[in-house]
Amino acid sequence: MKSRAALLMEVPGKWEVVEVDVDEPRANEVLVRYVATGLCHSDEHHATGDNATQVLPYCGGHEGAGVVEEVGPGVTMLKPGDHVVTAFIPGCGRCRWCAGGMQNLCDLGALIPKGAMLDGTYRMHLDGRDVAQAAFVGTFSQYSVVPELCCVPIGKDIPLQTAALVGCGVPTGWGSAVNAGGVEPGNVVIVMGTGGLGINAVQGAKHAGAVRIIAADPLPFRRSSALQFGATDAVESIEEAADLARSLTNGQGADVAVVTTSVLKGEHIAQAFDAVRKDGTVVATAVPGRAPSPIPLDLAQLSAYQKRIQGCLYGAWSPTKAVPALLDLYRAGHLKLDELISRTFTLDEINDGYAAMYEGSTLRSVVVHSG
Repeated sequence: MKSRAALLMEVPGKWEVVEVDVDEPRANEVLVRYVATGLCHSDEHHATGDNATQVLPYCGGHEGAGVVEEVGPGVTMLKPGDHVVTAFIPGCGRCRWCAGGMQNLCDLGALIPKGAMLDGTYRMHLDGRDVAQAAFVGTFSQYSVVPELCCVPIGKDIPLQTAALVGCGVPTGWGSAVNAGGVEPGNVVIVMGTGGLGINAVQGAKHAGAVRIIAADPLPFRRSSALQFGATDAVESIEEAADLARSLTNGQGADVAVVTTSVLKGEHIAQAFDAVRKDGTVVATAVPGRAPSPIPLDLAQLSAYQKRIQGCLYGAWSPTKAVPALLDLYRAGHLKLDELISRTFTLDEINDGYAAMYEGSTLRSVVVHSG
């Protein structure tokens, strides 16, 4: 079948909307008609070359929601008409990580850079050339064939435009505070960068009972937004945040600092490291650039102060657990999702959506597919 999709033809490059051919689903795959996709910064990292794809052309998008149109042989968990949220990390259910409840670290994730299906072949094509799909799902296309393991079924009471956000940004940010950071009631928390990930780290820290949540962001819109989503304080820099945290804790520092900057650099981790107390935790969630970025740490603080630096992928939890849990919180009024959507765009306006992200005038932009 034919589908309109936003592709990268070169890196660095811009997203180009073209018509592609999409195959029928094969064994254990489904055809999804996407209704909406979030414009996550992770996809734009591919366009800039900070995290370049290995295969071109490349169909971006990994944060989406849609409707199952067709199922391939062997599919048992889904049927046509089901509403789904994409999971950009499939969970095989058998590897060491899945068996230990860490589906976000499933060994199948190693296949993501190739942009193919789980069998190593492609389902999207342009003028006879294979097209790689972001994280198996390629949500920047109106239609994509997706492994069954990458789809989380959801209730039809949730608007798909809203549900798309729990495919990446919300669980990653929320889990950075709650799971990776282990925020507890009474904690003082710093969130460094309050864009699409950081704003949800703020929501997660608030839900976990943090008594003070200090948002650090140079952009006025994002500082004011952080206050609306649960931050108690909003400052321009991590240095101001650190000083405020120390003033609140008798000079000790924050319990947890979550780093959700646009591009992760070693200096960001070092700054957050200096801002936390003894036995404090720094959570590194942002995507780093390709160039090496040394971390200028005070090693005495690392050993003698027992501080820790914790990496975080997908909020350190399993997509099949995170998606329904977050949507239940949304239903109960404990999680803001609709308010995260600053603007919607058509697929043809995708580059405008990313321009708005760079301007700092949005929390999350969403492309709403048509046709």
